[in-house]
Amino acid sequence: MEVTQTLSQGLKHEFRVVLPVGELAAKLDAQLSELRNKAQIKGFRPGKAPTSYLKKLYGKGIMSEVLQEAVNEANRRIVEDHNLRVALEPKLDLPVDQTLIEKVLEAEGDFAYSVAFEVLPSFEIGTFDDISVERPVVAVSDEDVAKSIEQLAERIREYEAKTSDEAETGDEAKAAKGDRVTIDFTGKLDGEPFEGGTGGDIDLVLGSGSFIPGFEEQLEGAGAGDQRVVKVKFPDDYSASNLAGKDAEFDVTVKAIATPKELPIDDAFAGKYGFENLAALQTAVRANIEADFDKASRAKLKRSLLDALDKRFSFDLPEGLVEQEFTTIWGQLDAERQRSGKSFEDEGTTEESARGEYRRIAERRVRLGLVLAEIGQKAGVTVEDKDVTDALVERVRMFPGREKEVWDFYRNNPQALAQIRAPLYEERVVDHLVTKIGVTEKTVTREELMAEDEDDELARPAV
Repeated sequence: MEVTQTLSQGLKHEFRVVLPVGELAAKLDAQLSELRNKAQIKGFRPGKAPTSYLKKLYGKGIMSEVLQEAVNEANRRIVEDHNLRVALEPKLDLPVDQTLIEKVLEAEGDFAYSVAFEVLPSFEIGTFDDISVERPVVAVSDEDVAKSIEQLAERIREYEAKTSDEAETGDEAKAAKGDRVTIDFTGKLDGEPFEGGTGGDIDLVLGSGSFIPGFEEQLEGAGAGDQRVVKVKFPDDYSASNLAGKDAEFDVTVKAIATPKELPIDDAFAGKYGFENLAALQTAVRANIEADFDKASRAKLKRSLLDALDKRFSFDLPEGLVEQEFTTIWGQLDAERQRSGKSFEDEGTTEESARGEYRRIAERRVRLGLVLAEIGQKAGVTVEDKDVTDALVERVRMFPGREKEVWDFYRNNPQALAQIRAPLYEERVVDHLVTKIGVTEKTVTREELMAEDEDDELARPAV
């Protein structure tokens, strides 16, 4: 094998490889000899078929396998001999001339090809004691607990037909905030019904915010059997682009009105959720809220840490990794645009500008992924198999009725299983870094803590 390096520029390395015909022919003869001892060839006793005859029958097929193995071995040796930390699978430039290929398959000519590698960048990690981030914290209040328990109550609250509060005058019952109305409706744009705008026997609790802003309020004061025209405007960010920002009218028929029954928040209520008494329910609810707050606090701390790392590190990135990450991001966004029907103009941008923005996001994700991987390697961070299995079990539970199918898919697909392990490894590295940086707590409001940054998902590292 002859190897000549033709390019060494930044993270790119290219080589010209020549596999001499003598080496290839020797490997071909060895496999033909092995085949001769095993093959059952019609007209010949076992082990007596001439090698030339076997070569005529199977030579090209076996040589194809010999070439594949020789190329793989050559690439492996190049990586080892030049100490390359490869970022992606190598790119091969193989000959296409059919005459040349036929000569190689007939073991009559050398096989020459080019191979290109992109390698991982080298950079110094250093220390992190000069990085300081804030961890937002919120104390769980009694009001938070009470509000959550009230929401639990609403899930099981029963309703009864509403009767008039004016029994003496005989006036009919009217719908008020908190009541549940059963309605039929037909939505129209410019007087014409639109797809998805029709519903029948729909239960709606007035004041729940379940419908478009302004819809529920216009049904207050209606009686059973009343027909009303409800005028609303779809929000500008409505998921269906053909409706977003549009004025619409709904022809609504109120078919029934029900009022909520009293549901005391007491030990009996707690028992409906499997708790011994109200105090036990309150303790469990408080713990759940604290867990939610801790999760949100951790997410914001991590985001601040990643932002700090992104500002600190600057180095050349493997173009192949960036392109791969960008393709993934762009594909997801393109699919979302097709579902929503929104154009770049609807989002106040152009395709060119959007591509530039998301390529920068792809670069950030790749850079942070490489930084965290390097930090984790130097710190000896590992993920136990048990942790991967536990995470896989949680993933499987998301597909009721298909558990075995999903389990088998991941267990038989190393690449898919790696997608389970990667975020676990990332979290372990973040845990390690938190012990190396300065962290100060900052008291914030519940709303500030639970607010989500729009680009949180895009800003995370590539895993």
